[in-house]
Amino acid sequence: MSTSAKIIISGGGTGGHIFPAIAIADAIKKKDPKADILFVGAEGRMEMEKVPEAGYPIKGLWISGFQRRLTIDNLSFPFKVLNSLIRSNKIINDFIPNIAIGVGGYASGPLLQMATWKGVPTLIQEQNSYPGITNKILSKRVDKICVAYDQMERFFPKEKIEKTGNPIRAAITDSKATREEALAHFDLDPNKPVLFITGGSLGARGINEAVAYNLEAMKALGLQVLWQTGKLYYDWAVEKNTDKGGDCAKLLPFVKRMDLAYAAADILLSRAGALSIAEQQVIGKAVILQPSPNVAEDHQTHNAMALVNKEAAILVKDKEAKEYLVKKALHLLEDEAMQNKLSQNIKTLGRP
Repeated sequence: MSTSAKIIISGGGTGGHIFPAIAIADAIKKKDPKADILFVGAEGRMEMEKVPEAGYPIKGLWISGFQRRLTIDNLSFPFKVLNSLIRSNKIINDFIPNIAIGVGGYASGPLLQMATWKGVPTLIQEQNSYPGITNKILSKRVDKICVAYDQMERFFPKEKIEKTGNPIRAAITDSKATREEALAHFDLDPNKPVLFITGGSLGARGINEAVAYNLEAMKALGLQVLWQTGKLYYDWAVEKNTDKGGDCAKLLPFVKRMDLAYAAADILLSRAGALSIAEQQVIGKAVILQPSPNVAEDHQTHNAMALVNKEAAILVKDKEAKEYLVKKALHLLEDEAMQNKLSQNIKTLGRP
């Protein structure tokens, strides 16, 4: 790689897009410390906060998703697209990138579209086993498509596909965290089992409601819960935990040290986002997946089934979560043989 490499990375909206993007940037910087990397995101979205925190500059586009029902936002959508294409053109002209990389999300559409029109080499990175609409559209124009799952030629031109796995933060892959250090960090009892629950950076209503419903049962069994609620649900979850759990759960709106959370956990309970699964495959802990029902084309169920079919995870549907999610977790904690089986199988799928 040339020491003068200039790279645009575009996309975001959720942690599932943002953290792979940052992982890509970090890996490039490791190979080429002089590389000049610029992020392009959507104004008002999470990337505008998380990317600068990671040490990279970012420019915002006035862009949002197209709703499947008639809304005021939909009336402004064509103007947002036009505005974002014009702004993307200016960003590319000013920065003059050697390559533009799209990771999915609203901003990657206009930026990568403009890059292809201007002859800039382009690459998209698809995290999921069922691609989003932005990457489906872009796939016809970009030069390369990096994927994490098999059989993606169903959606993309076969000759463009490279199976790379998903980019994972170095903080996870390079972590040397011990269980003792992790338990101390979160002030957890080393003599009690730990269930780590995460619904992603924004939180997951189905998971949170299922956990809140079962707090008393978990407390009675002496279980410790490390619960990432997401910032939208934090205050609500604190109230539920105080009322029903007697503070059996350690609540956090967002976990900055995911490596320590993974190290502390005996088992995991998680959404089936592509980034979460990629990290779980590398750390090799037994996991119960509860796919979100509120994502395009139900792609989290596709992600989860790719593991379930290889006996590498347990699946609980969102509508069954209140009744079965915590019961399955408690059964798994008591079944060391099943924990070992899931752990071994999921680790064979990892691409660190």
